[in-house]
Amino acid sequence: MRLCDRVNCREVGDRPAPKSPNSPERWYFCEKHAAEYNKNWNYFAGLDEAEAKKRAQDESRDASGFRQSAHYQWAGPGDGSRSRDEMRALDILGLDPDVDFEEVKKAYRALAKQFHPDRNPDDEEAADEFAKVKAAYDVLKTNENARQALG
Repeated sequence: MRLCDRVNCREVGDRPAPKSPNSPERWYFCEKHAAEYNKNWNYFAGLDEAEAKKRAQDESRDASGFRQSAHYQWAGPGDGSRSRDEMRALDILGLDPDVDFEEVKKAYRALAKQFHPDRNPDDEEAADEFAKVKAAYDVLKTNENARQALG
């Protein structure tokens, strides 16, 4: 599990943000710090009015296919086969999106043993991690049961 890149933040850092415009390097923030980072982000900085208008039109044109697909509910989250909640749960368990449920069980058991309150008495951080791992597993188990019920 990757932590937020903001100093002294102990939340999960699962929201990438560019370190600078057009840079492949990324910060990884929690939801709160990603919102704070994006609040001041100006995508049109350094452009004159005409250039900014042209860029906005180009981006709108290039994204029109996505807007149209939303009507058909094709623009959902995840990798196409998993929901956003499942993707977050897999991140918490440290797994790739294409793993099968047996790998999910193995990862859950290992992390549950590592962070279980009986093994870590009086450790609130371990208890928080155990709760996150348990919630992630519950999400994945519920969705796996639903998939099997559908056939």
